[in-house]
Amino acid sequence: MLGARPTSRVDGATLACFFALSMTLIPARLIFAKLPLALTPAMLVGLVLGVLWFCAQMVDNLGVAKGRSAVRTSMFLFALSQVATYGYSTYSYLPQDELKATDRTFITLMAFVCVGIAVCDGVRGLKRIDRVLKVLVGGATFMAIVGIFQFAIGFDLTKYLMLPGLRLAGDISFVLDRSNFRRPAGTAEHPIEFGVVCSMAVPLALHYAFRAKDYGGPQWRWWFCLGILSVAAMQSLSRSAVLGLTIAALILIPHMPRGRRWRAVVACGVFVVALRFLVPGLVGTLIALFTNISVDPSIGSRTRAIDRAGAEIAQHLWLGRGMGTYLPTKYGYLDNQYLGTIVMAGLVGLATLVFLFLAAGYAAMRARLTSNDPQTRDLGITLAACLSVPAISAATFDLLAFSVATGFAFLLMGCAGALLRAVREENQIRGVLA
Repeated sequence: MLGARPTSRVDGATLACFFALSMTLIPARLIFAKLPLALTPAMLVGLVLGVLWFCAQMVDNLGVAKGRSAVRTSMFLFALSQVATYGYSTYSYLPQDELKATDRTFITLMAFVCVGIAVCDGVRGLKRIDRVLKVLVGGATFMAIVGIFQFAIGFDLTKYLMLPGLRLAGDISFVLDRSNFRRPAGTAEHPIEFGVVCSMAVPLALHYAFRAKDYGGPQWRWWFCLGILSVAAMQSLSRSAVLGLTIAALILIPHMPRGRRWRAVVACGVFVVALRFLVPGLVGTLIALFTNISVDPSIGSRTRAIDRAGAEIAQHLWLGRGMGTYLPTKYGYLDNQYLGTIVMAGLVGLATLVFLFLAAGYAAMRARLTSNDPQTRDLGITLAACLSVPAISAATFDLLAFSVATGFAFLLMGCAGALLRAVREENQIRGVLA
């Protein structure tokens, strides 16, 4: 079922698209009503993907890749580190609230690891990779539109997306406030996560906008997606989103052809000016997030978090105290995934997390370097730019605590691994024909 040879049947790309839509169309706070564990539809799809991947590995006629992959290896190592941390933390006593939190975090991470591995091995061929990424952009655009309505007029569409059999996990608002502006979350859990997810999708929308003629279909729809995602990322009023977009631009723009490079720089300037006139005060608020950083209470909280984390790290240096056990309401916010990983998963967990990003970035860049197809080369650098967003933003917010941002990151990692496989297979075919 995960094979991608005949595109007329359900394959790995089809299931990956279903996962992407379940993350973006269904509010992240909706969980299954009759289950004792807080399980979202996206998590369930991820676990199903893992089971299907495992079953497909037992046979040779479903088209699932079985060769070596740096991305798949990094995900296995990350999963093993999480298993070790979970066993270490639950071997001794944990308070009930921390035990429940680590159970949910462990299952969530395993579900998304399953997604990454299944996509890496099960999405075969450049066309099927494009299909997954296009659906990902479409789903993110829907989330962004929901967020724009929340920001502009306070209309929360998530109230009408409550599906039968699901319930809201707590009385949580999808709209917060900052500097007299509404901070939308779209269908994500938090405005910061919303902004980071939109920022991850922006490079992909830009890629398909520039390459619309090569892929076929109307070009305007991708420019529409790009505009919506860019505006929504800014409206999240998140430093993480702005920082992620900046890093992605610094990766993308130097690799563009000269003419396109200058158009991109001019377009960025025009976008900022237009945003300043369309939403008075928004650009100034975004600038103040960085210029007033020394007096921002959230920065002070992050500084104090380092002192609090030091004592925990000394007690559980290698495997941590357990993922999810450092509850913000109980111990305070860390707002730094790398610091939080050291606290909750130790140095072993931190090493495997960093290796995840490095392996996925390597796969994307290696695909670009080894391909002779301009379209594929552009997609490689685009994926590298997308992956830089969660890699950098993880230093400014708790990435793995938010399911949508984490799911997006693992899906993109899997696509990077699948792209490198596809490029190598094409090069082998060309070598044989030559």
